[in-house]
Amino acid sequence: MTTQPLPLSSWLNAPAHHTWLAAEGQRLLSFAKASKLPEGFGNLDDQGHLPANAIAETMNTARMTHSFAMAHAQGLPGYADLVAHGVSALGGPLRDARHGGWFATPQARDGNTGKAAYLHAFVALAASSAVVAGAPGAQTLLNDAIHIIDQYFWNEEEGAMLESFAQDWTGVEAYRGANSNMHATEAFLALADVTGDTRWLDRALRIVERVIHAHAADNQFMVIEHFDRHWQPVRGYNEDNPADGFRPYGITPGHGFEWARLVLHLEAARQQAGLMTPEWLLTDAKGLFASACEYGWAVDGAPGIVYTLDWARRPVVRERLHWTHAEASAAAQALLKRTGELHYETWYRRFWEFCETHFIDRTHGSWHHELSPHNQPSRKIWGGKPDLYHAWQAVLLPGLPLSPSMASALGAGRNVTNW
Repeated sequence: MTTQPLPLSSWLNAPAHHTWLAAEGQRLLSFAKASKLPEGFGNLDDQGHLPANAIAETMNTARMTHSFAMAHAQGLPGYADLVAHGVSALGGPLRDARHGGWFATPQARDGNTGKAAYLHAFVALAASSAVVAGAPGAQTLLNDAIHIIDQYFWNEEEGAMLESFAQDWTGVEAYRGANSNMHATEAFLALADVTGDTRWLDRALRIVERVIHAHAADNQFMVIEHFDRHWQPVRGYNEDNPADGFRPYGITPGHGFEWARLVLHLEAARQQAGLMTPEWLLTDAKGLFASACEYGWAVDGAPGIVYTLDWARRPVVRERLHWTHAEASAAAQALLKRTGELHYETWYRRFWEFCETHFIDRTHGSWHHELSPHNQPSRKIWGGKPDLYHAWQAVLLPGLPLSPSMASALGAGRNVTNW
């Protein structure tokens, strides 16, 4: 596999740094345990409590299941029951027993009966990680998720995922989204490892070819998020709702970092599998990272990465989100491992220093999920602390290879059948 020696002074070579990452991971995991609800996992508030009206959500249930499965796979006691609970919830109250697939909430109590590719990608990721962890029912859940993706979401002609359907799988949405396809790419890398089926790596490459190599590369490697059914950019999408949490207007630098890392994982996975691996994957990953740094970091005069930019690269939503900075750190370490180039070390340290100074909440636990343009805790876009997935992955990735995917790397060589 193509990687380069790290600089001798790299934090990735420092035992103390990995000790710090491990301690931060334990802190994050301990905080997240409180999110358990009878029907899955819910959204914790700033203090780490479930509100009185909390309900389980498929997104958080899948993300928590994936995260707790990685904790169990790497040998941390206390998470097996949480993984089993997540698998049971995804196979039960969160699943549409009549038509198949998954609702956003149990039995669609929020009134949303649609089926979204974004959520189904996370179900597939959770199921694959639970299989690695040896959780009861995980293989059945994985088979179900694969069946739904194959039957409904994957479009062979487009080489990408369709966005959403009505409950009975009619009425495919005309919109095409980079975000759902990004997380499908993440899930497909995991599916390839767990199933041994390289078609998932071919599908991931087709997504990257379309979203990154075709569109982002022609936009100074800033990711275009929103498309019509013919994959033509819709530049005015959500201009009247620019701070949307999943489909914001304009450019989202955080996704540039996230894509950069996933592109490198795809390159490594294809090399490891002996598949044709385009040289442009590395070029594109570098371009994505460079553009996200240039246009996203401190562009409004304060440190941190803004949430969104307009098409002239001017800040629109200036809040700083924790997931963006977790992904920036993760991308920097991936490029550092892949290239050995010292400037990625500089960025890696810069991102972690910012997270320690501003995001990590040593008083109440976990991370502040959002900061104002002045780097004070805020809740314009994301209230509370519902997300374990991004920060937990950020502390795990520096200790892992670029391939296989995270759960498979953590579980390699371990007996995970002691349930």
